[in-house]
Amino acid sequence: MHFIVVGGEHVIRVRVPATAANIGPGFDCLGMALNIYNDIEVEEWNEGLSISILGEKCGDVPVDETNLVYTSMKKVFDRVGFFPKGIRLKQKNGIPVTRGLGSSAACIVSGMIAANALAGFPIDKKELLRMAVEEDGHPDNVVPAMMGGITAACVDGGEVLYVKIQPPESIKFAVMIPDIKIKTVKAREIIPRMIPLEDAVFNIGRTAMLVASLMAGKTGNLFAATQDRLHQPYRKVLIPHWDEVYSHSLELGARGVFLSGSGPTIIAVLDRDYSDFIRHMKEFVSSFEQRWEVRLAEFCHHGVEMC
Repeated sequence: MHFIVVGGEHVIRVRVPATAANIGPGFDCLGMALNIYNDIEVEEWNEGLSISILGEKCGDVPVDETNLVYTSMKKVFDRVGFFPKGIRLKQKNGIPVTRGLGSSAACIVSGMIAANALAGFPIDKKELLRMAVEEDGHPDNVVPAMMGGITAACVDGGEVLYVKIQPPESIKFAVMIPDIKIKTVKAREIIPRMIPLEDAVFNIGRTAMLVASLMAGKTGNLFAATQDRLHQPYRKVLIPHWDEVYSHSLELGARGVFLSGSGPTIIAVLDRDYSDFIRHMKEFVSSFEQRWEVRLAEFCHHGVEMC
């Protein structure tokens, strides 16, 4: 995470990336930042609260005190005793909402970063990260949103521990987004509270293999390393055409395929023939009853920025 401050003295502009949590087996601990962004512009003014929304599904985003960017700002303001007369917030959403791409984490992170800047930077980076993870409930989206790249993270005694993983430069992603909504709460409720020991062992092995393979550049391991038994077998029933998209992605040469966060977005890992994959997959999903968006994405290595 690094900050670049330009523009007016009292206007804060923040850009935060989309994130894909879990990356298959790394439930609630692995995540990666993608070059799909939300942008916010915040300033203090004298006329109460004003919120305007542009971009992805803007009609679904509240423009009152329940707006997640604003409530996240309030957490910081209340913590440091900063009480602005009013806030004007402009929010441009490039991250699809309720599609498993970390839109909630993006709102939390951008709001807290902006509020901390308005208040004069009283909270350091480490504490902001802890506050954002606490607000979101787990670190798999928040940490890569703030730090960029691929991260492995956990919370230990209230402290957020993370390691940033340097992936192979050749890797890109096909991000396949069906036009359906899956709320995180529903996607968590469908997962059983108890799992067989063999499934736990399976995921531990795949998570370790995934991290090691990414660090070593062993993309040939990613088919096995992105497999999961904790959440994807249960969540896939919420996603029309999961099996067809998964299988066809592999047929088109994807190194691995996984559910992004709680879904419904499906991500294929590519290390070659990027444009061909996107073209063929667009043709494939065009016959489905739901509209699917298929786009090529890359890592966002830097995480959140003020710009």
